[in-house]
Amino acid sequence: MIEQLSLLSFASGGWGQALLAGALVTISLALACLPIGLPLGLGVALAARSKKRFPRAWATVFSTVFRGLPELLTLLIIYYGCQIAAQKILTAMGYEGEVMINTFLAAMIAFSLVFAAFSSEIWLGAFKTIPKGQYEASAALGLSKTTTFRKVVFPQLVRIALPGLSNNWLSLLKDTSLVSTISLVDLMRQTNLAVSVTKEPMFFYTVACLGYLLFSALSGRVFAYIERHTSRHLRSART
Repeated sequence: MIEQLSLLSFASGGWGQALLAGALVTISLALACLPIGLPLGLGVALAARSKKRFPRAWATVFSTVFRGLPELLTLLIIYYGCQIAAQKILTAMGYEGEVMINTFLAAMIAFSLVFAAFSSEIWLGAFKTIPKGQYEASAALGLSKTTTFRKVVFPQLVRIALPGLSNNWLSLLKDTSLVSTISLVDLMRQTNLAVSVTKEPMFFYTVACLGYLLFSALSGRVFAYIERHTSRHLRSART
């Protein structure tokens, strides 16, 4: 057991530094998807509620495609598709070199699209819980549609959507393990490399398991804090 634990050391011959670097890539990738996926998902939900046909059709197609495709397939299409498209465009412009797309960027785009598609359904469900009377009351007070959304509707949407968004976040964390297929060195790829070198599969896969469970536990604490913060007015109203 002591010999196995020594494999996690940060000294020469240990895999501690490599696994830590992979874990940082995993969490960085997941966090990088949020600034794209959350607003885009809300935008898709707003488009789905639009009275115009084109935005509704676009939202339906977007949600159907990226919720229907396996995450791995989406990742591969984005990675290789963008690479091929960029190569053809630059070749047409006279560039003869080989084009390589950054793997982290490709993974961020792919997972952001998937996260946006699933979160749009969460936002849509939250919209349905907002009583129409609140929109009418805001209009009676002379509030514009933008002000109504920003001051009245959106704070409630966040509170209602948080449980569903937290589940989507956990799914995103797990999906990041797929990036090893495009050679991005995340926690899972570093684990596989360690297993291939040391021939200690159960030990390193257990370490990876504990790493993902730690990420999930910390995420749960963060979402619980945000949920308490967004619901503080409800507690004060009860007391």
